[in-house]
Amino acid sequence: MMHKVKEKISNMASSVKEHINIGKAEVEEKLEKAAASTEEEKKLAHERKKAREARAKMELHQDKIRHAEERLRANQPHYHHGHEPPIKTAAPMANNATGSTMYNLAGHQHHPTQSHTKY
Repeated sequence: MMHKVKEKISNMASSVKEHINIGKAEVEEKLEKAAASTEEEKKLAHERKKAREARAKMELHQDKIRHAEERLRANQPHYHHGHEPPIKTAAPMANNATGSTMYNLAGHQHHPTQSHTKY
């Protein structure tokens, strides 16, 4: 729950940043148009403004993706001391002598250099 709130606040901050950048693009366009002496220079100023706006929107969406990934990463279980999570599906292992693929259905992978000991 807390991570979802953090994501929402981060998205809101990114949205504010986007609006500021769009505002800057509009001001810069007006300055460029005021300094322009030909119609072609004014068109270029407008195209640059559109590019700046598109960049601001792209950055907003990239930020939203990053925030969602951070929330998902925070919600995943944490494993300590080098323990790996159990494998939930059958994972293919090294090919056996016949060339067919073997599957480990026991829930963990067996490394070929490790050996099992019986007690």
